[in-house]
Amino acid sequence: MLLRVSLLCIVTSSFHTADGTTPRLSNEEPLKQTAATIRANEGGELDIRLPRSLRPLHYVIKLQPFINGNFSILGHVEVEMEVLEPTSNITLHMDDIITKNDTVKVFTLNERAVVGIKKQQYDPERQFYIAHLEKQLEKGEKYVLSMDFLGSLGDLLQGFYKSTYKDIDGTTKRVAATMFQPTDARRAFPCFDEPALKATFEVHLARETWMTSLSNMPLAETRPVEGQEGWVWDRFERSVPMSTYLVAFVVSDFSPMNSSKDSHVQFRVWARRSVIDHAKYTASIVPKILNFYEKYFNTPFPLRKQDMIALPELSVQAMENWGLITSREDTLLHNPRVSTLTNKAYLVKVMSHELAHNWFGNLVTPKWWDGLWLSEGFATYIGILGMDYAEPTWKVLETLLIETLHGVMKLDSLATSHKIFFPVGRPEEIRHIFDGISYRKGASIIRMMSHFLGESAFRKGLTNFLGSFKYTNAEQDDLWEHLTAAAHQDGTLPRNVTVKTIMDTWTLQKGFPVIQVTRSFEGTSATISQGHILQLSSEERNISNTHDSKWWVPLTYTCRNRTNFNRTQAMVWMKASEDSITITSLPSNDEWVIFNLQETGYYRVNYDEHNWGLLIQQLKDDHEVIHVINRAQIIDDAMNLARNGHLNYTIAFDVYSYLGKETAFPPWLTAINNLQYITRMFRGKSGFGALKHYLLKLTLPLYKAVGFDDKAEDPYLLKEKRRLAIEWACDLGHGHCLQQARALYRRWMLDPANESIISSDIKPTVYCHAIAEGREAEWDFAWRRYLETDVSTERSVLLNSLACTKETWILARYLEISMDPNTHMKKQDVALVLSYIGENEMGRHLVLNYLNEHWSEIYPYQQLMRGELLNLATREFNTKTDLKNVENFLKSDARDLDSNHGRGQQVLTTIRDNVRWMEASYDAIVQWLEEKGYSSEFVGV
Repeated sequence: MLLRVSLLCIVTSSFHTADGTTPRLSNEEPLKQTAATIRANEGGELDIRLPRSLRPLHYVIKLQPFINGNFSILGHVEVEMEVLEPTSNITLHMDDIITKNDTVKVFTLNERAVVGIKKQQYDPERQFYIAHLEKQLEKGEKYVLSMDFLGSLGDLLQGFYKSTYKDIDGTTKRVAATMFQPTDARRAFPCFDEPALKATFEVHLARETWMTSLSNMPLAETRPVEGQEGWVWDRFERSVPMSTYLVAFVVSDFSPMNSSKDSHVQFRVWARRSVIDHAKYTASIVPKILNFYEKYFNTPFPLRKQDMIALPELSVQAMENWGLITSREDTLLHNPRVSTLTNKAYLVKVMSHELAHNWFGNLVTPKWWDGLWLSEGFATYIGILGMDYAEPTWKVLETLLIETLHGVMKLDSLATSHKIFFPVGRPEEIRHIFDGISYRKGASIIRMMSHFLGESAFRKGLTNFLGSFKYTNAEQDDLWEHLTAAAHQDGTLPRNVTVKTIMDTWTLQKGFPVIQVTRSFEGTSATISQGHILQLSSEERNISNTHDSKWWVPLTYTCRNRTNFNRTQAMVWMKASEDSITITSLPSNDEWVIFNLQETGYYRVNYDEHNWGLLIQQLKDDHEVIHVINRAQIIDDAMNLARNGHLNYTIAFDVYSYLGKETAFPPWLTAINNLQYITRMFRGKSGFGALKHYLLKLTLPLYKAVGFDDKAEDPYLLKEKRRLAIEWACDLGHGHCLQQARALYRRWMLDPANESIISSDIKPTVYCHAIAEGREAEWDFAWRRYLETDVSTERSVLLNSLACTKETWILARYLEISMDPNTHMKKQDVALVLSYIGENEMGRHLVLNYLNEHWSEIYPYQQLMRGELLNLATREFNTKTDLKNVENFLKSDARDLDSNHGRGQQVLTTIRDNVRWMEASYDAIVQWLEEKGYSSEFVGV
């Protein structure tokens, strides 16, 4: 799954049975709470895991969703189980399901001998259905539980849910789809809803004849539904063994686009009929990426078909259901006339990520959710490799890997970060770890591992691991064993060192090391030490000094007189037990050294002041001597070390002094990303004018070099540089940039049918700043375009741009419109509108007021969104008054920080760090700007 986006769902939906009545248990009183639930309510410790006495072997699932009726679901399930330990009850997961208790049967598999049921219970705290039996089930025997049940197609984008869209003729159409990860299969059918309890599945879906159904496996047969004219049953082939969260089904009237038939796998992309032509690019690259993975892992894709479907609504960007990848429209579809290059790149990134899950996550699955990083980290890293294979000219190994690494290191430096292997239990805790640590830190340490083991040993270990655990579950130690064996065989790791010894220091503690390189007076040797730097207030910093985290660090380095940036396998290991080590045979003190070649290690590097000076001089003299990734690394390390008080900002800004000569995209991207924090902190302060003067002088050479005019034939990286330069210049109020944006937008308003007026790759900046500089007419035009366009990527750009207006009353109206159910805005878009308005300085208070008034109404399943919105609305807060106000806000109405899964604590930590930064750095930077001749009185742009 990629990029979970939380939703705001204020009103829950009602549920009625097929005859329109409110459902009740068929022949019993409501299932009673268990003693475990009572103990939990009294504050006792609650074990939310299923008993280990049974394991599922096979499911038969029959569902008839009334998608065009009252949204009820008639369901039947049969679960074949093996008894591992004698037991007198059967416990399954179940949620938002009404059991027909008189239909529940338990019988032996072979003799069909019935086992009596004494009573049935439901534990809502643990979402357990429990059947208490009249006799004990025997170890080693196999039994079947069968039941009929009632469910409903909800509108909260979880379980088996409904979604709507407008067809070409304006009629409202509906689609039923699933989203089960992590713990929502239990909302569709009673099941053993834990990742280690794999089984095979035979899915039957009833549908109206004019619709189509899809599931994980190919269609086996279609037959009429007895007594219901116009309805048919689709039976799908028996699946391979898989976890419940990977089961999927969709009922729709969508159309397919078939990919190349040259493969042993059938590829199809499904979408609304009016936009199926936008699936051509996806259909062309998916087979290529899947074939690459088969060769990379030396393990074939085990299914005969791979469907992908573009859904109108999905709570995440995409989901890796085996054989049926579900995705949002704006993620899966690409209209070359309208969609941006950024949209296209994101499409490849997401599809590559989801396809990689076929091996890590689907074929081999973590035993429990605390190992989520193995699935998501590998899909993220391997996904970038697949993307590079599909589009090699984009050089994503330089750009995306840097974005992945730099972004997560900022997150991982917060005191509120967590270790990558994170114990979780309850569903809300499980959802919390679908974050940057699991995805991007996971990918970063896997990348580091692939380099210190060597590519050959790394891939050999992965292949052996996948072969040993296919169709089953594994833990990180299982992977470490196979990688160790491969590395010892290839001689890339000393015999007395294991991958577990190394990697436990990276997965079982949070954060990362900062390597301090202090060279001797002569320069020929250096003392290497490691520390753990967190973004903390002064009070917290004193406490953190006692933190003794240490890592096994693979050190790589090069120097001016024998430059080699390709030696990324560990040259020296710094053990976790070593306070410092000495490296000799370095050049004299008039030549620089650089550590962490191509930034393959997950750590920062700080040097003595003399070596920093040598690196800065090299960048000024001939920056291309240093590898492009290391140029970006030097910028990122310097700025973040300065941000945390471990390097003088004078040195960090001196690093930037060479950028006028830089032509590569990664260093510029890194430089501007790091300047954004300083810009946020200065905004609204007296020193902002001087800072803007400096930033414009720094970035205008790039703006002039790439130009405003976008050409279709320009290469990807040039287009990315232009997008970055135009966005930054307009954000800083550069006159020419704003004039161009306004002029293009006005031309478009006069000729709205002409899609070629504004180049798709610069339209996000043009739309945003034209609306920001304009008034009601510009906003209303964009809103009409949002309502009229059938291109999902265009809707996404417009949705964001509409929040750029500087008119507070228009933002307030936008917020009201998004909340109005009559506008039929998608739930996933409502959350986005709130986040976009929260990023606008003029709309921040609107979001804060909304959260204050509706905090308790936000549907509990999506509580994480509250912290995300609060973070966006407060991330520029940098005074003690701001901090106090937010603390009071979170304390009121029982808005407990811990119950909000740490998001509230992250918000407070960010504000505390901002306050610390202002006290430590603001005046120093203002003084540096004045010394360099930049004045706040400067008004020319």
